[in-house]
Amino acid sequence: MKLYNTLSRRLEELPTPPGQIRMYFCGPTVYQRAHIGNARPFALGMWLRAWLRHRGYDPTLVHNITDINDKIYDAAPGASAELAERAAQWYLEDTRDLGLGMPDALPKATEAVISIVAFIEKLVDGGNAYEAGGDVYFSVSTDPGYGRLSRQKVESMEPEEESTLKRAPQDFALWKATKPGEDTSWDSPWGKGRPGWHIECSVMAEDAFGPVFEIHGGGLDLVFPHHENELAQSLALGHDFARIWMHNGLLTRSGEKMSKSLGNDMTIRGVIDEWGREVALMLLLSGQWRKPLDFNQATLEQARAQLETFRNVFRSPSEPVGDWVDFESALDDDFNTPEALAVMHRWRDHELLRRALGIFGLESIADLEQAPAELAELAGMRRDARDAKDFAEADRLRDEIAAAGWEVRDVAEPPGFQLVRRP
Repeated sequence: MKLYNTLSRRLEELPTPPGQIRMYFCGPTVYQRAHIGNARPFALGMWLRAWLRHRGYDPTLVHNITDINDKIYDAAPGASAELAERAAQWYLEDTRDLGLGMPDALPKATEAVISIVAFIEKLVDGGNAYEAGGDVYFSVSTDPGYGRLSRQKVESMEPEEESTLKRAPQDFALWKATKPGEDTSWDSPWGKGRPGWHIECSVMAEDAFGPVFEIHGGGLDLVFPHHENELAQSLALGHDFARIWMHNGLLTRSGEKMSKSLGNDMTIRGVIDEWGREVALMLLLSGQWRKPLDFNQATLEQARAQLETFRNVFRSPSEPVGDWVDFESALDDDFNTPEALAVMHRWRDHELLRRALGIFGLESIADLEQAPAELAELAGMRRDARDAKDFAEADRLRDEIAAAGWEVRDVAEPPGFQLVRRP
């Protein structure tokens, strides 16, 4: 199996199964309801874990929750801990309702502070970091390869944040001294404070897997500065860290990146409530994971139509048409879900299709809802009216069935009709 690696800019072969595949996917910063863009790395990690299991690997997926961050302090001055706890619970509820199961571990930054302080101490002792006014900064000049992940030159990088305490503009915070209005803090050798964002993920990943693991995932917007800085920190301690870096394309609306700051986001909760989890998942599957994916009314309608196409296969007699090898080849080649869907659309074999849909948490498509008995009776009356050429009565009965949310279709097989839930 091959996956594209942002670090090497090429497809990389995974080790031959069986064997462990350890995956760390960056999760959300929890300060409000998560938008649907947060669902893409979550779903990608869950689908990849399911596929790796099928291929004979022993995968472990860790998906972190960032519950210490400037955004949380800004969103709830004096009550950041309460907001973070509440928003983390929302995220767990909403992702659980996608119906994909849950990651093997969901560590929080607040649970890793002791390990974070120890990690920073090693960086300071090794000369890769320095204390200044209660803050601690990573010294980018100590890493001659800095910029290796994002392919940037240090002198052209935009500083992440301005501070007169830094020795160089591109240096980044590992520890931040407590500021007025911040309601949480932890003890450290440099005084009370809290971790910077980047060090949190380096430590949570290494707490889970040790200093080297196979796959690190997250959105394309995390390549710089977040993942660039994670990699620099860990390499500074002589750790190999992640071997393959997977960065999924961002969700857009009319070509514009989805984000809370732009005011164009849709929450996971809102999408599930309005469209259902199956439509949301089908839309995410329809795009190649490394590319942008537009999320709008039209693409949601297309996803719903794809679901209906698959349901129609299960409404028809099964035929032994389909080759699992083609499906396997698509997913083994950089986890190409659009190609896998194209293969599945050629199938008419119910068991084969159900098996493939199960990889993506969509086996429920095969479980067709039975119409209420009273609607089946109306459909039978409509059949009889059509046989008697009373088309006005047949149309009236069809409309009555439609008003109840169902569509009646004429088929050759007994009883001569089929009732299908309208999308």
